[in-house]
Amino acid sequence: MKFRTLHGWNLTPTEARQLQLTLAPRLVLRGGPRAPRLIAAADVAYLPAARQLIAAVVQMRRPDAAEADWEVVEQVALDGPAAFPYVPGLLSFREAPLVLECFARLRTTPELVLVDGQGIAHPRGLGLASHLGLWLELPTVGVAKSRLVGEYEDPGPPKGEWRELQYQGKVVGAALRTRDAVKPLFISPGHRVGLSQAVRLTLLSTGRYRLPEPSRAAHRLAEAKKRQLPGDR
Repeated sequence: MKFRTLHGWNLTPTEARQLQLTLAPRLVLRGGPRAPRLIAAADVAYLPAARQLIAAVVQMRRPDAAEADWEVVEQVALDGPAAFPYVPGLLSFREAPLVLECFARLRTTPELVLVDGQGIAHPRGLGLASHLGLWLELPTVGVAKSRLVGEYEDPGPPKGEWRELQYQGKVVGAALRTRDAVKPLFISPGHRVGLSQAVRLTLLSTGRYRLPEPSRAAHRLAEAKKRQLPGDR
């Protein structure tokens, strides 16, 4: 798939923070696809000893029936050096370039992208999901296993229960129960998606497990690629 170049990546941490503040107002935080069939997910693994990143993107076709199997349409996994330092709140500058290389190798364009990371639930309102959304100009949702910012009340135990995640007086996401009585995921709009749609689309993509099916597939692919590389295990 093709997408335009939004900016360069040769930035200092100070320049990266300023760029986040410049880009965040461009986000569209409403709408979202009603019933997407082609859903992609992105995940990144890391080999600390080798200072290598492994990015994986898996595009899947959502089945017609809830009990049917998801179909893998395309998948890409790439490894490369971690060129940007590890700085909390600036992970997109470390991870996004390699993830974008994966997307550039897709032959088809997804209708929705789920990202292992934050959307607007971020100190400057531009986590990895939002940053990728601006680059790809696609609806993106941040599906994070842990909270970066904000406060919330624990949602009820049944799957589908959720509570608002609030940060500095604003609602920036949701703590969503995606499986009965398991830890919630932290969902936040990335780009071209509102909060209620982000929650609905996450549940639409989730089966019997805590993670959405495309996210599970991307995580498995990244870990499989990681095991093929030399370095610590």
